[in-house]
This record gives sequence, structure tokens and C-alpha cells, in this order.
Amino acid sequence: MSLTILLLFCFSNSLQEWEVQFDFPEDWPGAARNAFDAFQVARQAMQKKMDDSIAAHADQETLYDQPAISKNKLRITGPFTVEAVPFPTVLALDEAEQPQEADVAIARSGESARQHSWRDELLKTGIRGKGGQMLKFADLETLPDAPHLHVSGHLDSGERVVVSFGPEHAALEQRQVAMALNEAEKLRPAPKFIIFASFEFDPEAAKDIDETKWPGVTLLKAKMNADLLTDNLKKGRASNQSFWLMGQPDVEVHKQKDGRYVVEVHGFDYFDTAKGELVSGGKGKIAMWLLDTDYDERSLFPRQVFFPMAGKGEGWEKLKKDIRAELNEALLEKFHGTKSLPFEAGENKKVAVKIVDDRGIESLKILPLG
Repeated sequence: MSLTILLLFCFSNSLQEWEVQFDFPEDWPGAARNAFDAFQVARQAMQKKMDDSIAAHADQETLYDQPAISKNKLRITGPFTVEAVPFPTVLALDEAEQPQEADVAIARSGESARQHSWRDELLKTGIRGKGGQMLKFADLETLPDAPHLHVSGHLDSGERVVVSFGPEHAALEQRQVAMALNEAEKLRPAPKFIIFASFEFDPEAAKDIDETKWPGVTLLKAKMNADLLTDNLKKGRASNQSFWLMGQPDVEVHKQKDGRYVVEVHGFDYFDTAKGELVSGGKGKIAMWLLDTDYDERSLFPRQVFFPMAGKGEGWEKLKKDIRAELNEALLEKFHGTKSLPFEAGENKKVAVKIVDDRGIESLKILPLG
């Protein structure tokens, strides 16, 4: 009779072997002690065999917290983020965290303090536009009772403006845009400008900002410089380039006779601070643009990458030399223009175009196919 059967027999078959505790229960009879100890020895031996088998056959990978710098290795990417959809979990009532005592320092720390710092920087430096243009502010104050609109004030020209800041370590999301617009509708007097300032923009959020039509109100996106995350390194002067106006891609989709599609980039529209309206920026300042031919509304996967401003020996030709890769010479010239290669529609029937201008400012356009 095996140890497992013996142990279960002693207790009227009320336990499965995985239900046996690691410590001998106080309410068990002493006669079961020897069988219990023998069972634990057998279980530990089996676990060791399993661990040894995994160690012998599983792929091994060494992770380094602070890797040594190697001068003879080529780095082909800068810092990047990895984003994922969080797995939904629901705790039982007895496991849920109980209410904690309120932190009396909340008004001086966390999100509130960061937004106050960004407000002060925005008032000091303004927002830089194309060709040296500036949006300058006469005043900016914290906006109470509006969780998604953080500051309110006036431009030097007198128009009222409200600002919604994105999170510190994530992209500004579609929900924040919707909530901020709902709050703006209730403001009196109504703002002339609604500015969304963030380090990164979720593609769907950027699309909503660009496509929202509100008579008499202009919605703008402003890129926040990563230096704002390092207060101890940021220089305290009005010439800081902390906020940049982002343009809107001017993109057109053409369907060919064979059923395939071609995307053409005409440039990007930007806000002209002198005229107070969006104007076309043309193709001349597009440093790079990326095309996702099957956008899934979750993440942008560039399937075609173009360098319109690249000269001889630059763009793909330079990358070919740097990464020592074999590229199709016949296609290199086509990846230096503003018209894509023909492609078939994917399952999602959408394309996404991301443009990077000569300042390094990104903008995104999402278009349906068909």
C-alpha cells in the first residue's frame, strides 16, 4: 500500500494528496505521524526530480541589472517602453485592502505637485510651434472641481485656455480626453483653446483630439519634453524647450484597380499662432513616417518606414551600413518618398500613419480602408 493511500485511508479518504499540509496538524492522531513524515519525504523527492528536469531541459537566460558597457557593440535603438493590457483580477471581500488613514501631505505631493510644477513651467516657457512661433500665457491657475482639466488661464492675446496634463509614466488615454471635453463643456465662459499636454499620446486619444469638431473652440496637442521628469537637471529659464505643438498628418488613401491600397502623405497641418488656425505644413519637414497597414487599435506596428528628408548615404542607406544588413536595393529609393508601396487590406480594415517632423515631434493619423 502506497504512502498516499495509507495516509488517505487513515482519515476516511477525506483528503486528496495535494491537500495534505506541509506541517503535521495538531488535531491529527499520533498514529499517523510516521506515514505523514514518509509522505512528505516522498513529495520532496518528487519535487526535486521535477526541478532537476526543468533545469536540464528548459532554456536558460541570464538577466543583468547593470550590464557592463561595451564599446565594440552597435546600439541601434534608444530608450523605449513596453506596454501591456493589465490582467483583470477581483479580490474576495476579506482579501480586499481596507481603507487607510488619509495622508495629510497629499496636497503637497504626488500628482498635484507634479502638475503644479508643469503649470509653472508652461507659464514660464510657453508652447513652441513651427518656425519659432510661440503660444505665450498671461496667467495660469489650478482649475478646481475639474479632475481632468488641470489648469485654466489666458493667452497673451486674451483668449481663455484650459490645459489637461497626461500622466507621468504612461500615455494620455482616450477616456481622459472624453472626460476633459465633458468638463470643458460646462465651463463659463467657454474656453477658446483646449490643450492636451503629455509625454506620450495613445493613438486613439490623439485621433479623438484631432477629429473633434467644436465650433469656436480649438483643440491642440502639446508634446512634453522628457526633461520635465528630471527636475534636478532641468534649467530654470524661459528659453527651455519644454512644450512643443504637435501637428496633424495630412494623409490620403488611394484604392488601385487591383484592389490594393496606397497611402500618400501630403504633409502635416500645424497651428499657426499668428493666424490662429490650422494651416498646411507641406512635405518638406517630414523626417520620417511609418505606416501600419493593418492597425488593430491597440499598438502601431510599422510595416513600411520612409525617410523623405534623407540625402545620399542617409536614411535606409545609412542603416544598411550601420547594421550591416542586406536590403533590397531596388526598393530603397521607394522608401525615401511620401507615397507607400501598394498593400492589401488586413483584417482590421484600418491603417495608421505616424509622422516625425524635423524637430522630432510625432503625430498620428488613423484612417479606415474602403
